[in-house]
Amino acid sequence: MTMTTSTGDTPMVNHPIPSEVANRNRKPKPRATALGGSLVSPVTIALAALIGIALFFLAQRFTYGLGAVTNINNGYPWGIWVVWDVVIATGFACGGYAMALVVYILNKGEYHHLVRPALTASVFGYSLGGLSVLIDLGRYWNFWHILSPSYAQTGSVMFEVAACISLYVLVLWVEFSPTFLEHLGMTGVRKALNKVMFVFIGLGVLLPTMHQSSLGSMLVVYGYQIHPLWQTPLLPLLFLLSAVCMGYAIVIVEAAVAAVGFKRDIADELPLLSKLGKIIMGVLAAFLIIRFGDLIVRGAVFKVFTSGIKSLMFVIEMAALVYPVVVLSNPANRARLSKLLAAAMSMLTGAVLYRIDAFLVAYDTGPGWHYFPSAPEILVTIGVIAVEVLAYIVFVRKFPILPGHSTSTAAE
Repeated sequence: MTMTTSTGDTPMVNHPIPSEVANRNRKPKPRATALGGSLVSPVTIALAALIGIALFFLAQRFTYGLGAVTNINNGYPWGIWVVWDVVIATGFACGGYAMALVVYILNKGEYHHLVRPALTASVFGYSLGGLSVLIDLGRYWNFWHILSPSYAQTGSVMFEVAACISLYVLVLWVEFSPTFLEHLGMTGVRKALNKVMFVFIGLGVLLPTMHQSSLGSMLVVYGYQIHPLWQTPLLPLLFLLSAVCMGYAIVIVEAAVAAVGFKRDIADELPLLSKLGKIIMGVLAAFLIIRFGDLIVRGAVFKVFTSGIKSLMFVIEMAALVYPVVVLSNPANRARLSKLLAAAMSMLTGAVLYRIDAFLVAYDTGPGWHYFPSAPEILVTIGVIAVEVLAYIVFVRKFPILPGHSTSTAAE
């Protein structure tokens, strides 16, 4: 905009105000789009094959019982299925919960376009985790008891976990429904839903906070049967902190894998992923300080050197959790996707080991009892993971989920 003065011929330039410059230079937020493309590929075929193998063993499980395909016993009634479906898979599915904390609680709207991809993984993770519980139940035909008030044991930690997970699955699908409404062009319904969405967002923060901490409470109830390296009254807090870290880490892993697998350019997302890496570093450092401080206060720290295989698992677990703190403490590393991905993968590995160790390795029900998952148990677990990955591929290709900036050279 220019203006000529009344006393001379030299034009005087009115410089735009800072807000105008900011608006002019600000990049538009990437809009979520469906990727399109064929659903048939070597990857999807391999996933379908893994699902088929899992279904074969599940047919035997539901026909002949748990003993036909598992190694669980009276000493170890909870095998890898329970630990994966309820304890680990729900931690992996905390991406939507973690992003809700940043976007809606801390009011960081810049992260908003990362919410829908994270929510997609959460929907499948929690839904499959809830459905997979039917596989774990010996008398699966009585699953409806959890829905009946007459059977409710409200003082039970397991009841609280089951109720929260069931409700959260419903909340997740409501939060995810705008994706379907946008795809179908039902803008009126979507606007009406947005007016009450704050209720579901609030529940979407409350329910995971309750049940992730209660997973730790379940172990507190075990008492002396859990080894002192893991047994502590602080388990609810430690499980909650690890779940938050897993949520942010899975967002980074998801973005990186989608960039390579779908040849997407995520340069615009990298600064946000870097900030998530800083959050992981802070929360994980707090987790480690609390964990080691608790061991020292309880006098259990010396058992690190005297507990055989449990000591070895503890050291591996801690190494996998310390590595991300060291790497992410360097701002230069947080600015590189390869370093972010390595730290996030290490964090997830450590968190998985922490939960497996706490529920299986650290558990000792008495002499004479042993457990190691059978091949069918492992293959069914892999099949459940394959279902989630395949569903994610289908949804991102058919529905507007991922931010719509893509390039054929992104994988480079």
